Amino acid sequence: QPSIMEIISSSRFLSVSFHFLLLLYLSKIVMSFNNPETIRKVLTTSKNIALVGASKKSVRPSNYVMKFLLDNGYNVVPVNPALEGKELHGKLVYGSLSSIPKDVPIDMVDIFRNSEAVPPIVDEAISIGAKSIWMQVGVINETAAETAKKAGLEVVMNACPKIEIPQLNISGPSSQLRSEL
Repeated sequence: QPSIMEIISSSRFLSVSFHFLLLLYLSKIVMSFNNPETIRKVLTTSKNIALVGASKKSVRPSNYVMKFLLDNGYNVVPVNPALEGKELHGKLVYGSLSSIPKDVPIDMVDIFRNSEAVPPIVDEAISIGAKSIWMQVGVINETAAETAKKAGLEVVMNACPKIEIPQLNISGPSSQLRSEL
């Protein structure tokens, strides 16, 4: 039977402890950005959503989340430089946020990119006047989230509107916003 000190000093214990503490830390970060009222506000006051990292592959989350958002009354503008000029679910794909026409004010930027790619997307979202940043499940960047908050944007991190909309019983953008689409 190993002693307590042998267990604590073992690399397995340290690895498990480190991962537990890291998950606890990350959950506190995420929880500070994701409260149900912020999520509800973003989902009911947004009508134009720029979806960064849009994919033409139907098995990719960005593809079926885009379809879900369209089916729920949102106007989704797909963004992917590799698909620029093509159509995805009947919508023209843009190469960047700044290439989206100015007459389409972006309310929410939904990010389907890895966490390290988020800061320049947030900077571009701020520059085009977006109102909120939504980082998808697994996308966590506290620095970018703080940058967005300091610029006055709402932030949701490590969450998915396809999950949150039914969970919060939201029927898409408010009916007043839908009539403007």
